[in-house]
Amino acid sequence: MTKVSWSRFMFFAMLLLLLTLAACSNEETADEPSMNDSGTTTEEGTDEDTKEVTSAETEPKVTDFEPAFPEQTRAPAVETETELNVEVIAEGLGISWGMEEFEPNRILMTQRDTAELLIVNLEDGSVSEPIEGTPEVNNAGQGGLLDVTVAPDFDESRLVFLTFSQDLDGGTVTALGKGVLSEDETSLEDFEVIFQATPAYEGDLHYGGRIIFDEDGNLFLTTGERSDDPIRERAQDLDAYLGKVIHITQDGEPVDSNPFIEEEGALGGIYSYGHRNIQGVDFNPVTGDLWIVEFGPQAGDELNIIKPGNNYGWPIVSYGIEYSGELINEGISEHEAQGFVEPVYYWDPTAAPSGMSFYDNTAIPEWENNLFIGGLASSYIVRVVIEDDIVVGEERLLADEGQRFRDILVTEDGALIAITDGGSIYKITAAE
Repeated sequence: MTKVSWSRFMFFAMLLLLLTLAACSNEETADEPSMNDSGTTTEEGTDEDTKEVTSAETEPKVTDFEPAFPEQTRAPAVETETELNVEVIAEGLGISWGMEEFEPNRILMTQRDTAELLIVNLEDGSVSEPIEGTPEVNNAGQGGLLDVTVAPDFDESRLVFLTFSQDLDGGTVTALGKGVLSEDETSLEDFEVIFQATPAYEGDLHYGGRIIFDEDGNLFLTTGERSDDPIRERAQDLDAYLGKVIHITQDGEPVDSNPFIEEEGALGGIYSYGHRNIQGVDFNPVTGDLWIVEFGPQAGDELNIIKPGNNYGWPIVSYGIEYSGELINEGISEHEAQGFVEPVYYWDPTAAPSGMSFYDNTAIPEWENNLFIGGLASSYIVRVVIEDDIVVGEERLLADEGQRFRDILVTEDGALIAITDGGSIYKITAAE
């Protein structure tokens, strides 16, 4: 073979090798999203153009956990196109925790630390004097007067339901009670405690405490697992009401159809379990399913769809870590592999999600059926866009206000109301 022929042979041999390696590389990465230098995921189009997808979350992850499916965390950023009007209709109040619209543009609102129940007019921002007859509370730590709702037949019964942290022998519990709002709206009459989430515990964290009525006039109540190790392990126990979604009648009795009503040793009021600290609850207007949001530890806040009898895994599995930085249970994050329910969505780093409400209204059409969640440590309102139970977009609203948004409400006329730990009430509407 001549020198020229040998050179041509080597050239074609090297070219063939390079083409083979390139083909193998493309096969291995065909199903993986591409990343740019900043770590932003991009979508590959069918043409030469590449569309960049920017996550709503711009901060680095706290953990090394991978989601169970791509849409489970860090959804693409979306932006409201409707021009919005944002008003602060009241400020200088105490730690505002829960609210309910009981007449058009009038809400009942709780003050956690002072155990006051107030009436706020959303049109002019006027605030009533505290309503008399509210229960005595333990307001240490995260305790106090928590959520409020009214009976479905409020126009006739005038029944108001409140959750609060109550002292018992051995510590405190999340308690639920009811009373009748007087005709002059100055007092709660005949207030009585109808339910206590036992066992009592000498701690002042993770009371949960959100309440909502179902279509049959029964109540869902959420509880926390009281935070500390080892008491938090009782979120997995069916003989304790800690770390649970509870389903009871207006008299505090278990609903007959509850999943553990016939199980020996189980508490009949339990609907689901394995939760950390649930402070947001609402029904999805599209599916009718009950959705909740619960605090994770450091990262791993979860958005869950609640089904009867399901176990959501805390504290055995989590997409978060201890505040010390240590792993939880050796760092097991995969829920389904352990026999638990995967969250629909989780946040890393934390959003510290609190009260929430689906936008079941058409006043702002692009918001219809979106979910709005108050953020505490994150200091913004989270707008979550959902399609077929999958989170497809996320937006952060009022992030420049520096507020801890504790609860969210959508009024009958489509205003989005947010109350804060700093005692402010925000009203968001479409600009005229």
